[in-house]
Amino acid sequence: MARSPTFITHPSGQTTHYIADDFTDPWKPRETVLIQGGFARHAGFFYHWVPALSRRYNVIRRDPRGHGLSSAPSVADNPQAYTLDAILGDIIDTLDQLGIEKVHFFGESTSGLIGEIFAAKFPGRLLSLTVCSSPTYLPIATQQFLAMDCESWPSACRKLGARGWAKKLAELPGTTTAPDEAYSNWWLDQISISSGEGLASYAEFLSTVDSRPYLSQISVPMLILAPTRSAATKLDEQRAIQAEVRNCKLVIIDGPGHEIIMEAAEACQKAFLTFLDGIRKHKTDDSKNTQGQLPLRARL
Repeated sequence: MARSPTFITHPSGQTTHYIADDFTDPWKPRETVLIQGGFARHAGFFYHWVPALSRRYNVIRRDPRGHGLSSAPSVADNPQAYTLDAILGDIIDTLDQLGIEKVHFFGESTSGLIGEIFAAKFPGRLLSLTVCSSPTYLPIATQQFLAMDCESWPSACRKLGARGWAKKLAELPGTTTAPDEAYSNWWLDQISISSGEGLASYAEFLSTVDSRPYLSQISVPMLILAPTRSAATKLDEQRAIQAEVRNCKLVIIDGPGHEIIMEAAEACQKAFLTFLDGIRKHKTDDSKNTQGQLPLRARL
């Protein structure tokens, strides 16, 4: 059954599109997983994650600003629409309007670096953080790689449009693979839902973001899903992230390219659920230990 689009209107007047799936037992407490895709990938790219997650978690998939069906203002007309405060504010207001205090945040690719900053600045809103194929910043060489022989990455999005940019991206090694023509067409159709201007404006924002200064401030449990053949981030870079974060686990995911959420989905889902199970077990053990102890005054 096709879903009707669901939107949140923020105080700024901008809107967030999200998809909610919850097949947990209604009489039991449940936690929420918030999923955000990387650049040019919206909520629909995680359709096949829903069966694996939603029986045990309330799953919210949201389109970041400039992506999918969310607002896509032009940065030229509204520069304040793509500041770090604005992007993080959308996440906070989404949780507030949905009545959710804390989430397990899953950020794929560039949404992972946003998640790292979010975790450092707002640890009280997270139960955990998972990043998948996520660089900590986009160096000039990467931006040139994404520029497709245009003047810049944003200008490529504007000149080629979302579909044209994506077609050229798919031709580059280490980005995405096309196991068959039908998948390739579906992938292009999905990226084409976003506007070229929305992606260009978000690209301008991402070009300025660097999560490295925030890594040592992350206190929530963190998981890194590290791809073996990504054009955007290498294993050494992923291990360097792990070394900066106090409570961080790294799982290597062998895949043909950057988009392991599609190309190695089952391996990613297994590692993610194992990570969440570990957090739940730790909470349960802590609760049992606390219940089994007398208050300090009673023990003296």
